Amino acid sequence: MFRPSVFVGALAAMVFVASAAHAEGDAEKGEKVFKKCKACHTIEEGGKNKVGPNLFNVVGRHAGALEDYKYSDAMKESGLTWDDPTLHTYLEKPKDLVKGTKMSFPGLKKESDRDNVIAYLKSFSK
Repeated sequence: MFRPSVFVGALAAMVFVASAAHAEGDAEKGEKVFKKCKACHTIEEGGKNKVGPNLFNVVGRHAGALEDYKYSDAMKESGLTWDDPTLHTYLEKPKDLVKGTKMSFPGLKKESDRDNVIAYLKSFSK
């Protein structure tokens, strides 16, 4: 006998597992996507700030927190912490999340690119 509630529950579980696996991202692929970011950012520990701040240990950091980088007032006052969901939203369209950010990059349209870049950033975070 077909039970719609069991079918819907099983389908929801499969979608959740698939999206959770997808959200993990691939750091190797993220390194390739990050090439778009290298014009403005360094990522290695002790790396210099460029047009944008060094991104070593960015995951978990409060936005606007590096002492040796001059952030926009909008970024300093954003109250954001760079966790997975915040990074995902910011990397999609930076100026939508932080109006007044100095970051001129238009964003990463592909969800998989954002997932992969976040995985790459995590590989440089303690």
